[in-house]
Amino acid sequence: MTWDIEKLDLDAYLGRIGYDGPRAPTAGTLRAVHVAHVRAIPFENLDVLLGRGISLDLGSLQDKMVTGGRGGYCHEHNLLFAAALERLGFTVTRHLARIRLGRYHLPRSHAMLTVVAEGRTWLADVGFGGEGLVEPMPFEEGASLESGPWRWRLVREEDFWVLHAGETELYAFRPGEPQFPSDFEVANFYVSASPQSPFTRHVLAQRTTAGARVRLEGQSFATAGELAEWLRAELGIEITESDARALLPMLPH
Repeated sequence: MTWDIEKLDLDAYLGRIGYDGPRAPTAGTLRAVHVAHVRAIPFENLDVLLGRGISLDLGSLQDKMVTGGRGGYCHEHNLLFAAALERLGFTVTRHLARIRLGRYHLPRSHAMLTVVAEGRTWLADVGFGGEGLVEPMPFEEGASLESGPWRWRLVREEDFWVLHAGETELYAFRPGEPQFPSDFEVANFYVSASPQSPFTRHVLAQRTTAGARVRLEGQSFATAGELAEWLRAELGIEITESDARALLPMLPH
């Protein structure tokens, strides 16, 4: 796998996220495109639970998330986002982080980015789900960010950088360690296929609005049609009724 950013239909991507603003690689553009992406493309793992492989080549990401009315998880979101940013003229570095959430020594399985805009480096991440970033934050020791009802801060622990959401540690990473496409392939295989991965055991689906996280969590659906309609109306996820029927027994209660 290579990054293959030339495969991206940039106009289609910007249309998908509803962005029609400036395209110069400024901090303002970075923030606006980041926020638009998070609000437009949902976080979800439905294809994993439906037994479909998750491909990270850019053509597949575009077919699924730009033209297919679907979302994805961190590798899908952030590799698509990275390609769009590079096409806009930003300098982007792709990283793998260790999820924390109160536990240590987890594998490097989370994909995230650092981006240079106007001479300043930013932490950018459109694919964490949960309480992940809504907009980029300065990649600087002690940096903090407030966006709507959410708060984040960035802390140094020796050579690790740790992102906190409120009092919760989300993930830790070492920016100096280079990551290659093959590293993302390995991490993606773990996330999408390992029985130890939460993505193979639970339905995860979420959309972020200006002030809330809307999640598939605790709702009750009598039919597959009701589930498919709720996903479309509330999260912007387009699935067939047959796929919804397969997912019904897996829903969280």
